[in-house]
Amino acid sequence: MASSLLGRLNAERNRRFVGRVQELALFQNTISSIELPFNILYIYGPGGVGKTSLCAQFMRLCEQVNLNYLSIEARNLESAPESFLGALRGIMGLQESDSPLEALKLSHKRNVLFIDTYENIATLDEWLREEFLPQLSFDSLIVLAGRTPPSPAWRSDPGWQALIRTLPLRNLSSEESLTYLTSRDIPNTQHQTILDFTHGYPLALSLVADVFTQKETSFQPASAPDVIKTLLERFIQDVPSPTHRMALEACAVVRLTTEALLEQMLSASNIRDVFEWLRELSFIESGQLGLFPHDLAREVLIADLRWRHPEFYAELHQRARNYYTVKLGQTIGDEKHRVLFDYMFLHRDNAAIRPRFTWQEHSSLQTDVYRESDKAAILEIVTQYEGKESASIAAHWLSRQPQNVVVFRDSSAIPAGFAIMVELHTCTSQDIEVDAGAVAAWQYLLNNAPLRSHEGATIFRFWMARDTYQGVSPTQSLIFINFVQYFQKTPGLAYTFLPCAEPEMWAPMLTYFDLKRLQGADFLVNGRRKYGVYGHDWRLISPEAWRELLARREIDAKSEVEVTTTPRLLVLSEPDFIEAVYDALKNLTRTNALHNSPLLYSHLIEDKVKSNDIKERVSSLQTLIKQTAESLQASPRDEKLYRALHRTYISPAPTQEQAAELLDLPFSTYRRHLKAGMERVAEILWQQEIN
Repeated sequence: MASSLLGRLNAERNRRFVGRVQELALFQNTISSIELPFNILYIYGPGGVGKTSLCAQFMRLCEQVNLNYLSIEARNLESAPESFLGALRGIMGLQESDSPLEALKLSHKRNVLFIDTYENIATLDEWLREEFLPQLSFDSLIVLAGRTPPSPAWRSDPGWQALIRTLPLRNLSSEESLTYLTSRDIPNTQHQTILDFTHGYPLALSLVADVFTQKETSFQPASAPDVIKTLLERFIQDVPSPTHRMALEACAVVRLTTEALLEQMLSASNIRDVFEWLRELSFIESGQLGLFPHDLAREVLIADLRWRHPEFYAELHQRARNYYTVKLGQTIGDEKHRVLFDYMFLHRDNAAIRPRFTWQEHSSLQTDVYRESDKAAILEIVTQYEGKESASIAAHWLSRQPQNVVVFRDSSAIPAGFAIMVELHTCTSQDIEVDAGAVAAWQYLLNNAPLRSHEGATIFRFWMARDTYQGVSPTQSLIFINFVQYFQKTPGLAYTFLPCAEPEMWAPMLTYFDLKRLQGADFLVNGRRKYGVYGHDWRLISPEAWRELLARREIDAKSEVEVTTTPRLLVLSEPDFIEAVYDALKNLTRTNALHNSPLLYSHLIEDKVKSNDIKERVSSLQTLIKQTAESLQASPRDEKLYRALHRTYISPAPTQEQAAELLDLPFSTYRRHLKAGMERVAEILWQQEIN
């Protein structure tokens, strides 16, 4: 055997086989036992996960102990008893008139029958279970390997329940995958990229390794269409219809698929059969809240869709966003957090997000309010990671703003994590002085973005997980989801600050989410530990504009995110805004004089004119002021104010004295009406600006 080609093939197969330690031990213990603990070993998993390779290793174990075995590849059979018996007769070397079943029954030795690609003869399942297999010797072991789990009939029969052992086959672990890549002489520098793409899926590891045998020096999924095509074929054989294919692609785009979401994404109703078809696929798992594909299946489906039909990929994202937007308005509490997770999942294709967020479908974490009994545990966690001085600051805010503390709980009595959000605009100067972080944020606001009346600013002052501090974890991900919910629901929020112990680590993700690095807001605690701060001015890019920005980035999914060019918006204080309105009124008919008006870059104009054309902005400002002044005519009390404005600024008389004459008013009365009219116009425009 060693000198034959078959021997060399088997030697190479054995050399490259890694992992499956538990599965091999199970089989070896089974065939070595005096009495078989079970008679059916049912192996299942998606195509390419390694079922055939594992069966080959089982056969090698049989050879080592001189145990007879037979192997049938069902891929080549017709789904009929005669075809199955004919194949069995052939591998047993029997005559046409001989019965393979009788030959097996007469055997006094233990034997093993392997049937691979079992899904190909699924219609024979009842015949095998009810007629063929029960007639075999009690010392027979039958190994069935297929894509789908055992049919319900195996599990509902009390007899077969005791005689069957199911063995779902999963991906290789990271350690096993690295062992395989090393055995294939793949450069160490490429290991992580390959692991990130393959998720330990055996066929994918093998295909990528083959890429390197073609003298490739690096691997990028986007540049390996043949790998994607081969994997895709393994996953989606015999898709019944284009609707079913669309359902697969929709399932890959979203975190969890429900029937209601699938209806929205397919723009169809009555898709129960399609949903059930998805549910039965070998690479689709059923969770508590919906269906989701195995990681590699998701990667492959998305990579193919983005390459083959990028427009439909974008359309699926849009439909999912629309669904989640409606759901966000209908849910509260933990359910709202789950919807936000689903919403954020749409961004996972970007390299800035993927490694810094976790998307576990199964999580015991719950969001809760702060209780006084949590205080000691929270301060102990702060002390552990940031020291006693930080703990003293945290204790101050726990007592001053307990309503702004969010606690995350798991099965432990100690909080799994927490976030302390400090509303700076409600603090006294004495409160702020206690905390270097609050001092730095408040000073930044005064110097760069002063708050206006009815505006607020919040610093997410403390945020950490019990076990991982500010590292990537399910708790950290849920903390960020709560931050998103906070600034989405908080009215009048003008500015948010996020201090980080390791600001550089979070730079890609926070930049993606349009949080700017604010060097001027960095601070030290205890004179040693420095915290880097990120921030966002919601007056410049509102929550609505922010969602639109993320929607564009969600589809782009570039490896690097360009820093957003901040629009030339000016955030004016109320006195500065009113002064600018007065100046604009006085120069309303002098176009050139309006070129330097700060109102040209206020929300009033920015929301109406998207271009930077100065003439268009000036024209829009003139129109807005005229229309606002004319709106005063609707009120009998304000109509006289409009007449004063009209004769002075809209259709001006040569002098104010002449304007008073034309209005038939004493000059003092005219001046009083004019001043009141300017104040009224400024008041209306200010309300439009801040709302």
